[in-house]
Amino acid sequence: MILDKINTPNNLKDLTIDEMNTLADEMRELIIKKVNTTGGHMGPNLGIIEATIAMHYVFNSPVDKIVFDVSHQCYPHKILTGRKEGFTNPQEYLKYTGYTAPEESAHDIFKVGHTSTSVSLATGLAKARDLKGEKSNIIALIGDGSLSGGEAFEGLDNAAELGSNMIVIVNDNDMSIAENQGGLYKNLKALRDSNGACECNFFRSLGFDYLYVDDGNNIEKLIEAFKQVKDIDHPIVVHIRTLKGCGLPIAEQNKEAFHWIMPGTLDAKTEQSCDSIEDYNSVTNEFIMKKAQEDSSLIVVNPATPGVHGFTPEFRQRLGSQYTDVGIAEEHAVAYCSALAKAGAKPIFTIVSSFVQRTYDQLSQDLCLNNSPITMLVYWGGLSNGDATHLGSFDISLISNIPNIVYLAPTNKEEYLAMLEYSYSQNERPIAIRVPNIPLVSSGIKDNTDYSILNKFKLIEKGEKIAILGLGNFFNLANELKKEIKSKLNIDATLINPIFMTGVDCDLLEDLKADHDTVITLEDGILDGGFGEKIARFYGNSDMKVFNYGGKKEFTDRIPLDELYERYHLKKELIVDDVKNYL
Repeated sequence: MILDKINTPNNLKDLTIDEMNTLADEMRELIIKKVNTTGGHMGPNLGIIEATIAMHYVFNSPVDKIVFDVSHQCYPHKILTGRKEGFTNPQEYLKYTGYTAPEESAHDIFKVGHTSTSVSLATGLAKARDLKGEKSNIIALIGDGSLSGGEAFEGLDNAAELGSNMIVIVNDNDMSIAENQGGLYKNLKALRDSNGACECNFFRSLGFDYLYVDDGNNIEKLIEAFKQVKDIDHPIVVHIRTLKGCGLPIAEQNKEAFHWIMPGTLDAKTEQSCDSIEDYNSVTNEFIMKKAQEDSSLIVVNPATPGVHGFTPEFRQRLGSQYTDVGIAEEHAVAYCSALAKAGAKPIFTIVSSFVQRTYDQLSQDLCLNNSPITMLVYWGGLSNGDATHLGSFDISLISNIPNIVYLAPTNKEEYLAMLEYSYSQNERPIAIRVPNIPLVSSGIKDNTDYSILNKFKLIEKGEKIAILGLGNFFNLANELKKEIKSKLNIDATLINPIFMTGVDCDLLEDLKADHDTVITLEDGILDGGFGEKIARFYGNSDMKVFNYGGKKEFTDRIPLDELYERYHLKKELIVDDVKNYL
């Protein structure tokens, strides 16, 4: 194998073009096998292999610095920078994170996993280089999908003013996660169709020099282009046309489905229809479709992550003009939804928990300050074993402390549907619902709760001495804890479903003082600024002992969930031990 010769990027410089093409084939085979085994980003990594080889052949990393946007296309880079055992040895498949990580290698400049950041980060590196009088190439790699994010424009707008070496490589595969959305992509298409010669050129309009490479999966042509711009003394965009999923026919044909795959996707002999599996996605989508048929003012707004929510191409097509993918532009999405609601439309905004933090100012100013009545559905919220870049544990503390918004935590299908109905029908305030991040649970009984009566907790079972408040995903843990307390401490604890994360039920909490001396809160998120702290603050000047259980304020990185639960004492046995020791 050619790869046997490659331990650092410098080893590439001894290869011929034919050897590099063979190396690309070897890397492609390794990536397909690894990603199919572990799950992860398939299409983005396959499409950038040749460009990564060419970059490392021409430039001198880490003296020359390559900044990857999102970095979900960094697998070829990792293979070439001393981490190939994470791809050649199945026992080492999980050794390295799926994103760039400076603790792994000096060739990784930043830990990133959110999009549209590379140009801004690279601009800072370039400016610092200039201030210190150093010489090096600064390269920002950014995909065409990432260009729809506001930070990408802000970075480009400032990078063009540098007046020194700054190389932006635009990896244009005519895709985001799904299809690209926005007027910018008409210009990218015009540039592709004209082989870069189109007079209307977005990048030149900002002040960039410009170079186009039509075959962005051709190593020889890429090397030629990168040699032209190496050591350049002004900002330039190198626009390369690549093929997402290159080298894997099924990924080339199904670019959206193979952006990110589950383990064993390529080995599956049969496909089970998603329609036959009831989960919170199918429940949500059934609700949306029914409402859309009844109400032409309904509109679903999503920032470029339709697959997360089960918004298949067919589903989107059925909604037609009642569906908007705004591209990777969460900030715009929130302001857009606020204005839709103000104008009388009924927006349902769907977003992944770890992306909520990208739009805090718009949530606060554009949405909540204006009290626009939208329905916001937050997916994947909770503690997880995910990468540090995609943690869903911060949304409770982030959303629930903004005035005017109501953040709800359903515990089963019926509550969730009732909350959706309430949110959709009301016109008083923005409502966010944390879509359960657990398998669908059904009580089988229609929920008739009036959720317009704010901050009214549900008293599920009245007991004594100890009260357990199990929020959303952790209500089942609260139920199990109640049984454990009965078994180990012979105390019949009170069980409460709080529902509301944005306020407290003062009457219920006050009533607990009469025959309870201990309160336990459980939440699937960080404790700092979270739900439990609101309960602890309520009881701050009383004799009530409050135990808050949730996550620590930290960035965890691929730590097994069971290990996290152990660390945070989010297990019924550990909680009972804590209470027993206190008593």
